[in-house]
Amino acid sequence: MADLLYVPADELARVRSDSGDPLRRAAAFAALCRINTLYMIARAGSGHIGSSFSSMDIVTWLYLEELRGGTYFSSKGHDVPALYSVLIGLGLLPFEQLHQLRRLGGLPGHPDIGTPGIATNSGPLGMGISKAKGLVRAARLENRRERVFVLLGDGELQEGQVWESLGSAANDRMAELTVIVDHNKIQSDTLVKSVSDLGNLKSKFEAFGWKTARCNGHDLAALARTLDQLRKVKDRPKVIIADTLKGRGVSFMESLPPGEKYYRFHSGAPDEQTYSRALEELVMGANQQLAQLGQSPLRPERVPRPEPARSAVPQRLVPAYSRALLEEAQRNPRIVALDADLVLDTGLIPFSERLPERFVECGIAEQDMVSQAGALALRGFLPVVHSFACFLSTRSNEQIYNNSTERRRVVYVGSLAGLLPGGPGHSHQSVRDISALAAVPGLEMLQPSCEREVAQTVAYCLREARASCYLRLVSVPWPVPFDLPESYRLERGRGVTLTEGADAVLFAYGPIMLSAAYRAAQLLRERQRCALRVVNLPWLNLVDSDWLASEVEGIRHVITLDDHYVAGGQGEMLAAKLAELGLAPAAGVLRLGVRDIPECGQNHEVLRAHGLDAEGLVARLSAALAGTIAD
Repeated sequence: MADLLYVPADELARVRSDSGDPLRRAAAFAALCRINTLYMIARAGSGHIGSSFSSMDIVTWLYLEELRGGTYFSSKGHDVPALYSVLIGLGLLPFEQLHQLRRLGGLPGHPDIGTPGIATNSGPLGMGISKAKGLVRAARLENRRERVFVLLGDGELQEGQVWESLGSAANDRMAELTVIVDHNKIQSDTLVKSVSDLGNLKSKFEAFGWKTARCNGHDLAALARTLDQLRKVKDRPKVIIADTLKGRGVSFMESLPPGEKYYRFHSGAPDEQTYSRALEELVMGANQQLAQLGQSPLRPERVPRPEPARSAVPQRLVPAYSRALLEEAQRNPRIVALDADLVLDTGLIPFSERLPERFVECGIAEQDMVSQAGALALRGFLPVVHSFACFLSTRSNEQIYNNSTERRRVVYVGSLAGLLPGGPGHSHQSVRDISALAAVPGLEMLQPSCEREVAQTVAYCLREARASCYLRLVSVPWPVPFDLPESYRLERGRGVTLTEGADAVLFAYGPIMLSAAYRAAQLLRERQRCALRVVNLPWLNLVDSDWLASEVEGIRHVITLDDHYVAGGQGEMLAAKLAELGLAPAAGVLRLGVRDIPECGQNHEVLRAHGLDAEGLVARLSAALAGTIAD
């Protein structure tokens, strides 16, 4: 396995200290930071290369030459590896953090203010200008004038909050505020113009009263001139439309090859061959820049590439969902699939290719997507709406509720649900979607535990359910140690026993928490002769009362395990139902799950940090069940 390469601190320092042409110095510094950004993402196993490379020249110039006490942050947040590499290169973050991207206690996958140099949390799109206005207002209240620079992605401009934020900034003459649009023309999946053409951006911003300029975002001289010109504007906010290339610096990452529809380098880590090819180009480019400075070629450091984790054959729920949805849609011509610029992540490519007339790419506009779906339902179609669970359940919550008041059937599918993956950080760890949607009238919520159960839940949502449904999908491929009984069939409000036991019963759902519970039950039986019954209950906001009563009959301890915040999760629903049943003797209820903002790190690190791996559960359960464990 090929080594990974990074630029050490002394190499960055010799470029930073060069007293020659600042334009050449910045170009060389950016070239070195691209190498380190690629290293960080490859080592972490995930990250966003394309947008990090497109913004690198802008971020470098701002920090080396422009800020001078001002504040910068990225609204899109995906490009934070670029920002980290610049901050590390300037000595504003410890150099050792270069090796800690997306690790517990390291650098989060999206910006978080717990990291020095990060002005505000970001990652959910559209918030940046509003946050920047708040910073400007805070400074004014303290009788200061603080220059604030905020970077936006061009795909991000599809979010409505961006346009809500423009008017008052102009009304209040916020000349302290400079927005830079990283206009690389490619959003998460594909070309921006193919999803929602932005038209004449310059005219749009000017119509809101902003001073607008445009330049090549990789031409540092042009960027410097543009910033100089805008600095003289004292009566309105400013915006620079910076034309960039996604993946800048690596030729095969810089555009969509002819005949390809989807961009391959938005997220994820490069494989070994891709890394080597990209690194060769980046090192060559860096040496050319160093030569322009009159300096010697790069002297990099090499480290072994981390070995990928080996595991049993995992369950892949999103591909299983993709197959099941297409099968149902081929049977039912009224099914329409809607997506929010996540077709690669939500499993919709086969649907879009086989049934293009019934596929709607709505772009980064969740509220618009959900309202379109509601109107489709009013005309007798069965819309199936897709996004990440963290965005679908919250950003379009009001629209989902509005649809429910029309009493028509819509199916919502939230992928990337739950605590994992831990690498992206809390903005993408969906641990509050159950609570956000549980009270929507007529909405049934389900989460399958394995590929086989995916097929059954999809069939239920699209064939049997009379109400709207929310289908919650774990996106991480996950090996499960259990098998559903051969005779298992999904029944509304009911679950199925995975391990037998009479000392306590534990209810859980989904592949990750059920796997941890199953292993914990094995360890308790081996170590302490405690017989824990583990029950898979895929229904998140409803339960059959008779079934629940029979499951807990004679049980002293009921445990619930949520892949979600404890507040508002399935456990809260079960505890309330048990109280309503008034069973005698009443069982004690212990609710386990996420109790604090999710940690960022590798998956095993995050589960352990929250006490939700098998060993963590054993510790909690041993203490709770001490009175029932046999001597």
